[in-house]
Amino acid sequence: MCLSIPSRVTKIDKTTNTATVDTMGVSREASLDLMQEGSVKVGDYVLIHVGFIMNKIDKEDALLSLEAFDEILGRMDDDELQQSIIDSDKCFQ
Repeated sequence: MCLSIPSRVTKIDKTTNTATVDTMGVSREASLDLMQEGSVKVGDYVLIHVGFIMNKIDKEDALLSLEAFDEILGRMDDDELQQSIIDSDKCFQ
């Protein structure tokens, strides 16, 4: 199952039209090709699907979602956590 976890934009590369995002401490790159030019800025929270930024969300909603994900992760055992990381990497490709 793929979940869209809010990610904070940390860098934008206009030459490749990509953004570097922080997703719960993991840095990744995502395409800005589906977003209106200039609509995403460093510090924004975004939702990503299969490597594309799909939309922005406000900071308050993003932080509430991240708290919920933290709580879920805190209840998982090591095997479940490892499997969720593997599954998450498949969703990002």
